[in-house]
Amino acid sequence: MLNPDLHLKENMFDAPEQSPTRDGFGHGLIEAAMADSRVVALCADLTESTRVEGFKKQFPERYIEVGVAEQNLATLGAGFAAAGKIPFITSYAAFNPGRNNEQIRTTISLNRVPVKVCGMHAGISVGPDGATHQALEDMALMRVQPHMTVISPCDAEEARKATIAAAQWDGPVYLRFGREKTPLMTTTETPFEIGKAQVFLTADNPQAVIFATGPLLHNAMLAAKQMGDEGVGVHVVNVATIKPLDRETIQAQARLAGAVVTVEEHQIAGGLGSAIAEVLAQEHPVPIEFIGVHDQFGQSGEPKELIEHYHMGVSHIKDAIRKVISRKAAH
Repeated sequence: MLNPDLHLKENMFDAPEQSPTRDGFGHGLIEAAMADSRVVALCADLTESTRVEGFKKQFPERYIEVGVAEQNLATLGAGFAAAGKIPFITSYAAFNPGRNNEQIRTTISLNRVPVKVCGMHAGISVGPDGATHQALEDMALMRVQPHMTVISPCDAEEARKATIAAAQWDGPVYLRFGREKTPLMTTTETPFEIGKAQVFLTADNPQAVIFATGPLLHNAMLAAKQMGDEGVGVHVVNVATIKPLDRETIQAQARLAGAVVTVEEHQIAGGLGSAIAEVLAQEHPVPIEFIGVHDQFGQSGEPKELIEHYHMGVSHIKDAIRKVISRKAAH
């Protein structure tokens, strides 16, 4: 059943409303700026794509157009932060942090300044843009940097809340957003806290737990519901914050279910699955399966087609659930 304490969308399994997570960022950025005059935005010539356009119109004196120069974007952001501002630096995730990783490392993370790095069009679901623009390693790049917080919102509403929370967070933050319209699962009443995972779906006597991040959480919810209809109880946990990871919730859910599946629209190496595996290897080893991109680049195609091609669809998640349950039984 849906966790009643989280006030989730009741229609998420049937005909959910859809919106890109980047839209939530655009709304959240304006709200953050209204609440704090220190918030500024810098963009690498992509105001419409990154949804900074609304901020630019409302706060023109607090917007800086950097042009197609992502290394400068990061370094200027660090300078603004050192001068007391709260800068949000925005571009496609393939370029920010993909192209300017060294500048983020040296000028932002090393100095622990409160720059908010915003990577748009992340994941395989960018679709026809193809491999060059499909950032599948961005969370890994950011997770490995000391001092960096990493957030991957599941829907547009959570993206709005995450943006506002990031503005108030003391230190650098990487925020990951998608281009494609994806289902809304949360509401304005759903709580959000950086570093806190949330159990979205519960079952009596769970036989497995899914830890999911980003919009693919919806596929995880559908897979768990279908497994429940087949008599197999599965919990689903939304892990919006990849770093710092909610170790307590992850360990508790793994102990309860005894089998784990991780789901992310990202390379398996270095992403959510790796982070979960690191925690459980130390604290409570259990059978685990990883849904994500397995050491491949993307390619052009329709978003839903690519999700299926790279084995991140509902049927693939269900197969992974069956596999970990079988492995658990074998032990």
